[in-house]
Amino acid sequence: MSNFIERVTNSLKNEISELADNRCLFLRNPSTDFSRNRKIDFKTFIGITMNSGGCTMGKELLDYFNFDTNTPTVSAYTQQRAKVLPEAFEYLFKSFTAANNRNTHNYRGFKLIACDGSNLSIAYNPNDSDTSWVSNQYGDTANHLHLNAFYDVFNRIYLDVIIQTASEYQETRACVRMIERSDQRDVILVADRGYENYNIMAHADQKGWKYVIRVKDVNSNGIASALDLPHAGSFDTDVTLTFTRKNNKKTKAAGYRWMPQNQMFDYLPPKSEDTYTLPFRIARFKISDENYEVVVTNLDRSQFPSKNLKEIYQLRWGIETSFRELKYAIGLTSFHAKKVDYIKQEIFARLTLYNYCELITTHVIKNAANKDKTKQVNFTIAIYICREFLRQKRQLSPPAVIKLIEKNILPVRPNRKDPRKVKPQASVSFLYRVA
Repeated sequence: MSNFIERVTNSLKNEISELADNRCLFLRNPSTDFSRNRKIDFKTFIGITMNSGGCTMGKELLDYFNFDTNTPTVSAYTQQRAKVLPEAFEYLFKSFTAANNRNTHNYRGFKLIACDGSNLSIAYNPNDSDTSWVSNQYGDTANHLHLNAFYDVFNRIYLDVIIQTASEYQETRACVRMIERSDQRDVILVADRGYENYNIMAHADQKGWKYVIRVKDVNSNGIASALDLPHAGSFDTDVTLTFTRKNNKKTKAAGYRWMPQNQMFDYLPPKSEDTYTLPFRIARFKISDENYEVVVTNLDRSQFPSKNLKEIYQLRWGIETSFRELKYAIGLTSFHAKKVDYIKQEIFARLTLYNYCELITTHVIKNAANKDKTKQVNFTIAIYICREFLRQKRQLSPPAVIKLIEKNILPVRPNRKDPRKVKPQASVSFLYRVA
């Protein structure tokens, strides 16, 4: 295990060195930026940004430079970060992930990739229309960036990310883009009802991927409601739809499904004369005494019956827990900037740090000498240990990292449930009109 930790750490350092050697590609003014000898050179700037947590930038700098009296000022750091494009950290995230993306854990030979999105709160600025979102029914606004992510559920790392502003926000489009630019093979894509979309299904099919996507129930207004399906109980049936942009007697008689011109479907451009046939499977299964889930998939029924679809979709929850770790253990709720470009620097830097920490932690768990199924690793502490090892401020050795991770454990609580705490809406008196 020690060799693995050293190998992953050296891989990250090598990627940072390569980035520094080619820094001119990621600077706003390549001819002048980082040309002088300063306390914060390009590589140091990358290290500071990656290792920053939830403290103020002044405290982060003191910690990084080990409380040296010659610690650079916050102003010096800000001047240096203004020179660097956010694409530098995006490149580091992708290159490090690609170098360490091993398919060591999978689901029956398939890499299980969960797709989901999460809002990241940033400093309030009502004048920034690009990041301003309506936050409630009263029209109040807040500022967010939206993180769209592909997450390897079993290997516990982020594979791809797209960051969108409010003006760019479109989850389904982001998912399609990540499918198209991925080089992964033997994939099962898992997504919730926010990704109920024929375009995503078609793109996954064309990519050679399998998918399991939850859709709205048969009595709702989603894909299932427009199909000839039972309105109660469980089922598992095959469906083949042929889409067309034409809406006339001929297409209706042929049983084609009309797709409006304003509906996004990349394989049938608006006013196209062609048709597109999409075969898939739709299954409804019970998740509790009175509740059902409906999913669409292109997995073979003989190899993946309904019970497997239920299991696959449940495994999607891994991306939800990863969002929590990313925000609160890694510190993606605390940014040291207001400008979107600077915030993007920090997002990609911490995604890289997250993958680094999870690669080590997952390997330690897998190869633990005493596997106690009633215990689990405290990932918050494990991430903290890995970060300190990367900083090399406390002279931690790989064996010490392993022992500390194995020592900090929590009890496993199977079948643990916590009812959703729904805050009731306050009643509004008719007398409000009087005031």
